[in-house]
Amino acid sequence: MVIVGYPDAELLDIACPADVLDAANRHGARPPYEILLATVDGHPFPSCSGLTLQPHLRLDQVGGELDTVIVAGGWGSSPCSKDERILEHLRRLARTARRIASVCTGAEVLAAAGLLNGRRATTHWRYAGKLAADYPAVTVDPVPLFIRHGNVYTAAGVTSGLDLTLSFVEADHGPSLAREAARSLVTYLQRPGNQAQVSMFLAGPPPEHSEVRDLTAYIAEHLDHDLGTPALATRAGISARQLTRLFDAHLGTTPSRYVRTVRTEQAARLLAGSDLPLATIARRCGFGSTETLRQAFLDHFDTPPSAYRRVHLRHSIT
Repeated sequence: MVIVGYPDAELLDIACPADVLDAANRHGARPPYEILLATVDGHPFPSCSGLTLQPHLRLDQVGGELDTVIVAGGWGSSPCSKDERILEHLRRLARTARRIASVCTGAEVLAAAGLLNGRRATTHWRYAGKLAADYPAVTVDPVPLFIRHGNVYTAAGVTSGLDLTLSFVEADHGPSLAREAARSLVTYLQRPGNQAQVSMFLAGPPPEHSEVRDLTAYIAEHLDHDLGTPALATRAGISARQLTRLFDAHLGTTPSRYVRTVRTEQAARLLAGSDLPLATIARRCGFGSTETLRQAFLDHFDTPPSAYRRVHLRHSIT
């Protein structure tokens, strides 16, 4: 298991995968994982936090029976993505490795090497727009914690590398060992890859525009009301066209999409934190039927509500 580092890599992007694999070893992974940190020159390098790391070997020394390559993210990912030496090594290793992965902005390095072309991928939500603009051959999805496309995996950012690596342990050795590793690290087993990186409820401060701010507060408190664009425009005393322009300018989406997302995320909270029937949750959140709720969940989380509830109940138990 080779983790690729470089100057100004994010320490957690390296430590999370390494510690998960080490925990799996301590709880009986057979064969055990051999965890190696590699850089292009084999020299010690500073992480983003200023701590210096000592790699085990150079990238040109990596070969043979290689299982997994994980490219860390961090402030140094941009210059790393322009280092043709690293890119060529990644292309070489990708031809023989069973899995190749990135954490956070490490996706930029994989993209620069051409390893994400034609694939769906994720990265830290803050940098997803830049990745999509710089690499149009990549389908960037900023929502999930991690994505698998073939044998290439991309994780959202920092601690999502822990979730991704736990999924590797589960695939390699089964859920029992992954659960023991997660327990020893005092974390979930594991947050599902399709869980959103950032809930709309935590995404940022309220909009500065007073009308938009008032409407978003109203929406959150009245999910079971008529929240169609005409109704919201009437409430704000403006035209539907003006309302749509305001939402686009201040929230980056349309009123109807915003309402659907808030309803879906509130439904997710009720599914994970209550035993309310699905029909009751659908009604409270303003969905016309359980089928409408189901379709919203598939669009937003890529999973049906019943599966989402099972996963989150399992997490609360473990």
